[in-house]
Amino acid sequence: MPSFIHYIPILTTLLTIPFTVVLYRHWRRKPEALYLAWWTLGVAMYGIGTLTESLTTLLGWQEGVFRAWYISGALLGGAPLAQGTVYLLFSRKTAHYLSAVLIAAICTAAVCVLLSPIDLTFVEPHRLSGRVLEWQWVRAFSPFINLYAFVFLAGGAAWSAWKYRRAEQNLRQRMWGNVFIAVGALLPGIGGSATRFGHVEVLYVTELLGLLLIWRGYHMMTVTPGHSVHANQQAAATA
Repeated sequence: MPSFIHYIPILTTLLTIPFTVVLYRHWRRKPEALYLAWWTLGVAMYGIGTLTESLTTLLGWQEGVFRAWYISGALLGGAPLAQGTVYLLFSRKTAHYLSAVLIAAICTAAVCVLLSPIDLTFVEPHRLSGRVLEWQWVRAFSPFINLYAFVFLAGGAAWSAWKYRRAEQNLRQRMWGNVFIAVGALLPGIGGSATRFGHVEVLYVTELLGLLLIWRGYHMMTVTPGHSVHANQQAAATA
């Protein structure tokens, strides 16, 4: 039977809905800001991943839900958020190039996940694990994609926090906002690593904490009157 921890993804899923709406409205006010489009997509994918975990807890293991979980979580859990940061830190030409490479890698991995047979001997009634894929080599895609996500999302936030460390007092909150985002981006990666060793419950906890920290960090980066997230990052880049 599922334990209390297995129900945590339900709360995480519910929280992604208003966060996605906030980001979408921000993007619609600045439709040219592609980083906001990627961040909106990223939080939406985050929510789809936790939704599949919620469905598994409530309804039991289902093949279609599992495949959706692996694609939305292992492949898309952090990559779109990271790509948003790429659009902030690099030229649009470079960001477009990296987007093409990232999309090609994710699409290739997703097709392999969809085509892989399922080894039913590893299926657990209320827990999800990539061990059920007969083509275990497919799981080699996710570490590279998630390393990319970690470098640009957590690394980009950490770099911006470092740039803001000596900022004026009224800008100091941006340093802490980036710290929250960096830690929030790190936590689901830790949970994902634990999942590879059969501890999916760690992922459920770190997903919730990671989302809360990223949302808090985003809020801290946008509350200063007259400054957008883009302006904040550009200021950090030139500091």
